[in-house]
Amino acid sequence: MDYTEASMNALRHAGDELADATVDALFERGEVGAFNTLMRYVSTAGAPLPPGLPDVAREYLEATRVPPSWVDWSEMEKARLFFVDNNVHISTALSFASMPACYVVPHVAKLLSATHGLKYPSKRMAETGQFTVYLMQPDAFEAGGRFVPAAQKVRLLHSSIRYHLRRENRWDVDALGTPICQEDMIGGQMFFSLLVLDSLHRLGVHMTQEGAEAYYYAWRVVGAMLGVDRQAVPETLAEARRFLDQYMIRHMGPSAEGAHLTRQLIDLYEEVVPGTFFDPVVSALIRYLVGDTCADWLDVPHTRWDTVVKAVPRLLGVLETVEDRSPLGAWALDRLGHLTTVLELSSLTRGRVMHYAIPEQLRQDYGLADATTRAHRWTPPAATLS
Repeated sequence: MDYTEASMNALRHAGDELADATVDALFERGEVGAFNTLMRYVSTAGAPLPPGLPDVAREYLEATRVPPSWVDWSEMEKARLFFVDNNVHISTALSFASMPACYVVPHVAKLLSATHGLKYPSKRMAETGQFTVYLMQPDAFEAGGRFVPAAQKVRLLHSSIRYHLRRENRWDVDALGTPICQEDMIGGQMFFSLLVLDSLHRLGVHMTQEGAEAYYYAWRVVGAMLGVDRQAVPETLAEARRFLDQYMIRHMGPSAEGAHLTRQLIDLYEEVVPGTFFDPVVSALIRYLVGDTCADWLDVPHTRWDTVVKAVPRLLGVLETVEDRSPLGAWALDRLGHLTTVLELSSLTRGRVMHYAIPEQLRQDYGLADATTRAHRWTPPAATLS
């Protein structure tokens, strides 16, 4: 697909018809509170819907309860194994590359500041981490899995944000596009898929082409379940590179909101890391993964660890050598990765399950395994814009 200025502009003004119609009806009928209360008890796929659920919500949940018919389950299993094999690296990339990339898009940073509040970064990060963990569970799409209900709620959450910002004239649609538009949702997919793969490559993590493609495929499935137009989403990693390059050239830049959100992110993870000696590693990793230009836009400080972090690929190479040559070493590193991910998520959530609810109002003060081998290593698609 060609991502011309005209096609990108069309995506910039498109929302999610099904979810938007559901949210409009819930607000017009005054049923949002009842919906949120009842949906707290629906956290696993296949669970019976509670009595008293508004009809329009019941119809939406029924229509979105299964993944798209075109899903290739063998690819999804490859993606899950890829995640299991690389979960600690993927968590690092999501935290220190994907989230800062969101902040370097000024209108996205503005929206995040408005809708999540500047005082609760841990909630925002915990929701993202928990959503990814749900996706990569063996039973993610089966009865008892937690991913499908989470995706259904996140889709309605996005629609409620669009509802409030447009209804209350808090968003300049002509200048900024539709809030959480198709262009931004696809951009988000790129941040959480291709940019993660780029970051793993930069960290020296060895990936096969098959594993990288499967991981990207999984996020195409996620996008479809979150209301993204399948026809507009890049099908291949090379097409994804073209879209991401075009998206970033169109929108990236400095902003006060982006710098503020980044400072929150750094403070949050410095709090998670025990002691203070390693605190500068957080800033150094962000700067290493997003590059100096974006890091400067986000006011990421230079630290004494900036040079040290560049040795990470060599360290990971040593660890992966152990993993490749020893089944026990592979088991130990996979287990360590799992425990690290769980510990990070537990720290962010304070041990609680995050609930995705439709906000009844926005902030009033809004101012604006695939086992990897060293052979056939994945090579990132080349940049398409100079």
